[in-house]
Amino acid sequence: MGEQAIGSAGPKIRVAVNGYGVIGKRVAEAVSLQSDMVLAGVADVGSDWRLAVAVDKGFGIFGATAPTAAAMRAAGIAVSGEVPELLAAADVVVDCTPKNIAAGNIEAYRKLGLKFAIQGGEKHAVTGHSFVAESSYESAIGRESTRVVSCNTTSIVRTLTALKRAGLLRSARGTLLRRATDPWESHETGIMNTLVPEPSIPSHQGPDAQSVDPSLDVVTMAVKVPQTLGHLHYWNVRMTKTAGKEEVLDAFRASSRIALISGDHGLKALNSIKEWMLDIGRPHGDLYEVALWADMLTVQGDELFYAYMVDNQAIVIPETIDAIRALAGIETDAAASISATNAALGIGRLNGLNTLTPRVDP
Repeated sequence: MGEQAIGSAGPKIRVAVNGYGVIGKRVAEAVSLQSDMVLAGVADVGSDWRLAVAVDKGFGIFGATAPTAAAMRAAGIAVSGEVPELLAAADVVVDCTPKNIAAGNIEAYRKLGLKFAIQGGEKHAVTGHSFVAESSYESAIGRESTRVVSCNTTSIVRTLTALKRAGLLRSARGTLLRRATDPWESHETGIMNTLVPEPSIPSHQGPDAQSVDPSLDVVTMAVKVPQTLGHLHYWNVRMTKTAGKEEVLDAFRASSRIALISGDHGLKALNSIKEWMLDIGRPHGDLYEVALWADMLTVQGDELFYAYMVDNQAIVIPETIDAIRALAGIETDAAASISATNAALGIGRLNGLNTLTPRVDP
């Protein structure tokens, strides 16, 4: 596609979504909200309630294979065709298939000359590029492909990039309390009455963040916990200088995708934050931002301590939309793409709600 500005009268990016699970359905919905994109359709192997909902939303449905397309039709789902037909109608494909599946799909994408984005469950080497909009948008422009990193890695890069841009970041050490499984699968998988440590230190999220920005001095440790609402991170950052609390908060405020919250306003735990998202009408109760406790944040000399929530189902959705624009070359200004995505998804409004983030004394 030729380069054009967002909102111009030029052709829209035709986007195919391969895989209609937790991430795929959210990507499809987000694409349908963008003024410069059109959803070519979604492909999947299932024929259950998820695909019936997709039909109700008006999405074109494609079977991953001839047998799965037949199963969809037998279940009463209107099918537009199979994956090859979907790909033929697209400029960019977002592969949201389960871990390790996308790596086997990319040959077909390349054969058709399609741009493609894969998800964080795949290895960095599959595309040679890892994506977080506020850090690596420019290097993704016009590429054949990119990898939108995982939910935890996205949050790490967002927050550390905010500190880095403010000239405050020297090194970072984080402990991650990871949800056991996605909520919709909690009756089938997950853990009960135990904690499961990731067996290596550093855990994989730190090196993954360095695949986006190799300059980050970051080490992570992680443990899986028996809940499905989201992830909880605790961070200890060594800053480049002694800084006041307000200076640090201003660094985080500079990112539209970090929402500063306060326990004093009732947002004391992951469940209350999730309820807040439902109450304000976010689709699926999704939290696209990093929800960082401003009142908990502590500075001691050049050391910084803070904690935040990550919505594992939602945080990568705006990043995926920006990745589509970058790959297609439709917008070469990262800030413009981020702004357009934010406006379509309602991102950036949380910090102004009910004065939830009052300024504090240094």
